[in-house]
Amino acid sequence: MDDMSDDENLTYRCIFDEDFKYILLPVSYAIVFVFGFILNVLALYIFIFRIRPWKVINVFMFNLALSDLLYVLSLPLLAYYYSKANDWPFSEPLCKFVRFLFYTSLYCSILFLLCISIYRFLAVCFPMRFLLWGHIRYARIASVCIWLVVVIMQSPIFYFVSTSTFDDSTVCHDTSSIELFDSFVVHSTVNLVTLFCVPFTILIVCNCYMIYVLIQPTESSTQTSKSKKKSVKMIITVMLVFIVCFLPFHVTRTLYYYFRKVNLVPCPILSAVNVAYKSTRPLASVNSCIDPVLYFLVWRFRLRPSRS
Repeated sequence: MDDMSDDENLTYRCIFDEDFKYILLPVSYAIVFVFGFILNVLALYIFIFRIRPWKVINVFMFNLALSDLLYVLSLPLLAYYYSKANDWPFSEPLCKFVRFLFYTSLYCSILFLLCISIYRFLAVCFPMRFLLWGHIRYARIASVCIWLVVVIMQSPIFYFVSTSTFDDSTVCHDTSSIELFDSFVVHSTVNLVTLFCVPFTILIVCNCYMIYVLIQPTESSTQTSKSKKKSVKMIITVMLVFIVCFLPFHVTRTLYYYFRKVNLVPCPILSAVNVAYKSTRPLASVNSCIDPVLYFLVWRFRLRPSRS
């Protein structure tokens, strides 16, 4: 039984049974690290040494692979930590850095996925505007801005995150101390809205409109019609992967933080939300393995005009 989990630095009237996460998280993080590391290193190798010249889509896909690689690099220490039942044997600065790397690379991945969707949306739905804005220099500027914005927005993690001793174990917290928890929730909410809700909404709208455009009847050849059907299937796949990987994690985490903040929710409900939140973490992680495979297929299956 655990009345203070790894991402809690607060004292509660509820007692959580979290033994499941000491198996689920180490195993899932270890698997994601192995496959994610291999696939994203391979993707980066291909982009750096095999693809010349780069086009707009290559810039975003390279940065997506880089952010996914950084994400999986944060997992080995976390896998070890959870396998030891919340006992952090390393330094507090390293705890802060691992948490920072985890969320920075996660949100960079989401924003680069958004950029790829917007690129394809303009190419399919507004080809003339795409020819105006679809230049590689804009992609490079957008990529630099994404890294800077996300790093700045995640930098408060170094202030909030800390370690503490609990039952002869050193806990590497994922939130903050009780004194800072209200401020931490504000920080988390800002991240949720700007780095997930807004990108999620834009991505869904762009992809749905692309599907609408592609399914419109045209006097095209059978080959073109088949290509459009493949395009629609790929777009749906991309949306489903994004939704399944990221939406449950953000919904359950938001509920968990809010219920903790008000501290008025019955213990069975709080415990259920806690289990749901911890169980959806692997879903967000597995996206870093899916991206290299899925987006190489998207790159091979081209949705763009003659110029890019």
